[in-house]
Amino acid sequence: MFGLGRRRKAESEASAQPVDHQDTTTITQHEGQTLGKTNWKNLIPVIACGAGLFSDGYINNVIGSVVTILDREYEDVWRNSNAKKYVGDIAFAGTVVGMLLFGYSSDKWSRTNSLLVSTIILIIFAALAAGSYYKGDTVGMFNILTAWRFFVGVGIGGEYPAGSVGCAENTGELKSGQRNMWFILFTNSMIDWGFVIGAFVPYVVSAACDNKHLSTIWRTSLGIGVVFPLVLFVLRLFVSEPEEFQKNSMKHARTPYRLVLKFYGFRLFIVSLIWFIYDFSAYSFGIYSPKIVANIYPAGSSLTTIFGWNTVINLFYIPGTMLGAPVSDLLGPRYALALGVFLQAIVGFIMAACYSSLAQPSRVAAFAVVYGIFQSLGELGPGNNIGLIAAKTCATGIRGQYYGLAAAVGKIGAFVGTWVFPYIEKAGGGDERLAAQYPFWVSSSLCVLSAALVLFCIPHIGQDTIQVEDARFRTFLEENGYDTRQLGLRKGEEMMEAEDVMPVEKRASPQ
Repeated sequence: MFGLGRRRKAESEASAQPVDHQDTTTITQHEGQTLGKTNWKNLIPVIACGAGLFSDGYINNVIGSVVTILDREYEDVWRNSNAKKYVGDIAFAGTVVGMLLFGYSSDKWSRTNSLLVSTIILIIFAALAAGSYYKGDTVGMFNILTAWRFFVGVGIGGEYPAGSVGCAENTGELKSGQRNMWFILFTNSMIDWGFVIGAFVPYVVSAACDNKHLSTIWRTSLGIGVVFPLVLFVLRLFVSEPEEFQKNSMKHARTPYRLVLKFYGFRLFIVSLIWFIYDFSAYSFGIYSPKIVANIYPAGSSLTTIFGWNTVINLFYIPGTMLGAPVSDLLGPRYALALGVFLQAIVGFIMAACYSSLAQPSRVAAFAVVYGIFQSLGELGPGNNIGLIAAKTCATGIRGQYYGLAAAVGKIGAFVGTWVFPYIEKAGGGDERLAAQYPFWVSSSLCVLSAALVLFCIPHIGQDTIQVEDARFRTFLEENGYDTRQLGLRKGEEMMEAEDVMPVEKRASPQ
């Protein structure tokens, strides 16, 4: 349970017991190829599969700037429209649908083909969103924009189970001791850079338009979101299925969901719960950002001023994700997540306790620095590692569905947070200080809970955990009467026991 692991001699046989009590180094020494090599040939599939999450960061962040422009351009027509309520969040609903849909297709059809389809959806509807129009009717145009945003979310959702899962599987070809770092750099770091560029592009376009031609600014900002997935689509045309997927796919086999739940049900629940708490909490922490911005510039400031400061605030994510990436290899994803979320909780408690002193215009610089540290710790911990944990704590045959479901629960946590936090704030009554503090006390406490869950309920995750999980799950299926000869992209394909997997003799215990 504690995931500390037990080291054995290289020549000893590894059993099929839970990962947290299994010697993952035995596989590395037993299989020379698992040592891997980091070169461009091996990195290209990792980049192609994972980097699409840049679009998630860009498209979900740029809409904030677009809403600001729409409010200025259309004023009361926009403010009184239903689209104002939904255009910012509707993509999250589409993302949940995409996660579940492509999670299934990436397991039962193809990792790479699912990724190509989701990329095509993203390109088409991102372009349509930029060109939103409805018979010259402004409100109709708002509604069309909202509809296109939903389908953009579906495309983004496909990037999670198809892209991140493929990225994790392809890291097995890289040098041992660097695999977690490369996964993070081309998944969560891409999201964070998408946030930064999504804030910076509206700034550049606004400056080029001299804060005029508002329709051109928001349409161009949305349209630029097509460029990156278009380039990535070409790269993905040359990517083949990951080796582990070729060996252990359930494409031609009946998925034994009862056995899957028996073996992975509890673990999936814990991973989903941690992701739910992370996204739930992230929304309460976001209330500090408007306070910073409000103190930095007065009402009615130019778009370049607003978007410039928005870019600076989003840059706070980068140190945490970039510097934290090697930490996940050094400490392991469990301890890296626990460390980040625990330190984040401490900073959150401090910010809540000192809210009255910090939330003053004269102290905005100190406030921004503390807030930046807080954001960076969030990226070092759950931001970097929750996706990594979800991608590596299950077997290849059901990894897309496992990951997609966990990620979807996380997004639902974000929705729940938006509904619950107003009630938490109302508990403060008419006291503005208490209304701002209460969500932070709750969320920081949940951070501590997340640290406990990952330390005590998630197994050790080593460099070869994907291979270990496949071996454990295959043995478990065989011992429960399932014909594992069905596994693989070719019907009846068998794994090469002498070269490709660790020998397993004991019964695999479900966790």
